[in-house]
Amino acid sequence: MANWYVIQCKGGESFRAAQHLTNQGYEVFHPVLDVKRRRQGKPVTATEPLFPYYLFIRLDQVVSNWRPIRSTRGVLRLLTFGNTPVSVPSALVEALRAQPHRQEGIHTYFSAGEKVTITDGPFKDLEAIFERCKGEERAIVLLNVLQRPQHLNVPLDQLRKGNG
Repeated sequence: MANWYVIQCKGGESFRAAQHLTNQGYEVFHPVLDVKRRRQGKPVTATEPLFPYYLFIRLDQVVSNWRPIRSTRGVLRLLTFGNTPVSVPSALVEALRAQPHRQEGIHTYFSAGEKVTITDGPFKDLEAIFERCKGEERAIVLLNVLQRPQHLNVPLDQLRKGNG
């Protein structure tokens, strides 16, 4: 039975890792979003990973060849708890695949430590803790994922002040 697992990539090399793993015949899901930026005063659209440094890979513990993964260009390691690879529920990956990731809306600014609610995307309606802004259009929030607090890079326009 094949499950989804998490690959941690080297800094800025998630696109390379996804391409090399795909070339080796692995099923890879690398969620991305289009971000509006200004370069040399002109608006441009850039494609960025939804989860910087991470991508998903579908593997069977018995049938799949796991050895080439760690030596693949761009791959840092397979995410594990102890010596056990972290499997991700298929429903989560399918929900991520079904979401259109986009950048639109009016920004509301927050203070560090403030509770916020994610209003769009794969984590819609989940509560997080605002940590800081990352540039003019993105924020770092702390969200409980896989029973651990995780830093998540989200568009500012997908946040609103938390309830309560």
